[in-house]
Formats: sequence, C-alpha cells, structure tokens
Amino acid sequence: MNSPISRRTVTASLLAGAAALGTGAAFSAPATAADRSHRPHAHPDEPTVVLIHGAFADASSWSGVVERLQRHGHRVLAPALPLRGLAGDAAYIRSVLDSVTGPIVLVGHSYGGAVISQAAANASHVKALVYIAAFVPEVGESALHLTDKFPGSTLGQATVTQYYPLPGGGQGEELVIKKDLFRRQFADGVPVSTAQVMAAGQRPITVAALQEPATAAAWKKIPSWYLVATEDRNIPPAAERWMAKRARAHTVTVRAPHAVSVSNPGPVTDLILRASRSVRSGH
Repeated sequence: MNSPISRRTVTASLLAGAAALGTGAAFSAPATAADRSHRPHAHPDEPTVVLIHGAFADASSWSGVVERLQRHGHRVLAPALPLRGLAGDAAYIRSVLDSVTGPIVLVGHSYGGAVISQAAANASHVKALVYIAAFVPEVGESALHLTDKFPGSTLGQATVTQYYPLPGGGQGEELVIKKDLFRRQFADGVPVSTAQVMAAGQRPITVAALQEPATAAAWKKIPSWYLVATEDRNIPPAAERWMAKRARAHTVTVRAPHAVSVSNPGPVTDLILRASRSVRSGH
C-alpha cells in the first residue's frame, strides 16, 4: 500500500539505519567482571564499544565492524533497538548502558544517532559519542525537522506505510522500504546477494519515532566523532556535515552509501578506534 503521509514525513524515515544482514543482536560481551574473566582477548583498559543500529536494520548490520573491533581487543555490545519511539528507544539503550562496567564509546548510525544523543545524557561513563551517517539533534528537533533543512534525500519515493493495531485502539503507522529499491537507496555498491538479504530482514520504524523531538543533547557535553557518507541517499551529506560542524565533532568523510557500516566497515572501525584512543588517553 502506498503511503498516505506526506513526502516530507516519509523522507524523514531516512533515519533508517544500515539495513540488516540477518536478525537478532550482535554481541561480543558487556563489560562485566565475569565477561572480562572469560574474554582473554579483551584488553582491560579498553572502553566497551556499544553499537546502536538505525531503522530498517538490526544489529547484524554492524557485523564487519564488530569483528574488527574484537581483533583490536575491544569488548563490543550491539543491542537490538525497538524502533518504536525516540523516548522509549533511548530509555531502553540507557538501561543497556547502565549494565556496563567502565568507560563506554557509544556509536549510533542514522536514527541511532538521535537515540545515543538522548540515552547518554547524564551518563558519566559514556566518554565518547560516534555518529556514523547519523542524526545529531538539538533539544526540540526531530529527524523530520533535520531532514527538511536540506534537499537531497530520495527515501520518500522508496518507502511504503504499513499499519499495526495500538493497545488502546486505533492504528499506528510504520515504514518499510520497497525491496526492489532497497539496494540503490541504502546500500549502493554492496553485493546484490547481500543487499537482498538486507532487504528481506529489514525492520520497520514507526512514523511517530521519526517525528518525535529530542529531549536531551548529550553531544553538548561529551566529545564526539562523525563519519559523513558522501553517497548517502537517505540523509543528505550536506545535513551530515552541518550536524557534525554544530556538534564540533572530529569529522571524516568517506565515499560510501548510507549503509556504510556494511559497505565500508574499515573506515567506520578506524573512527571508533580513534575515539577509543582518545578516551584511553584521557583527551
């Protein structure tokens, strides 16, 4: 069914994260004492890296990054994001953060950037925020608001709406990507077979989540890093550069599609490692 909502609203679904390679969450291990004792390759002085995916994705979209971080001795946790609403998603991720012992490098892709900005507020053990082609909202801003600041997204034509019943009655709206447009829109350059798996495993996000304004902006107090994907058809690269500049983030630019954690896991990992080294050195 074609979406009855406006193109502006649908375009905001560019919050969509790197599309899924499978289902479920990708875990290395949270940094508990028991985990440390059973992970001989994890370095005790390295911060835990927590990876937050975006919409139309699951945690397996981080697989290539997780493997590389583990080889560098990092503990990695990549929980599944509910994708039901910004406040609820952020509260869930905050509960995950509170279960981790020691310093954290918190990473968000696309919609996951809005989530980490809110979840990390007043979380003293989150020492760095890393945004991968992600939203970095100010208090009061939604993904839709940020999307409409710049032209260039083509996600509006690639998205359809489906409906689900609400507990109190009525219907909620959630968005999915047309499978035949998925590769070009999200993962141009990724092998066709991989993109087909990603499209088949995509998870929907509610329209309400895309419209919900942020109530916290942790990037104002926590050092941040940003990767701009120059071939992004979901979040306009101009918007990414603008948000990175506003946050005073350490910024790198990569010729890559929106699904950069899938297509280019090396540069993504390198940026996370830069943030980790900064945390370790105390700078």
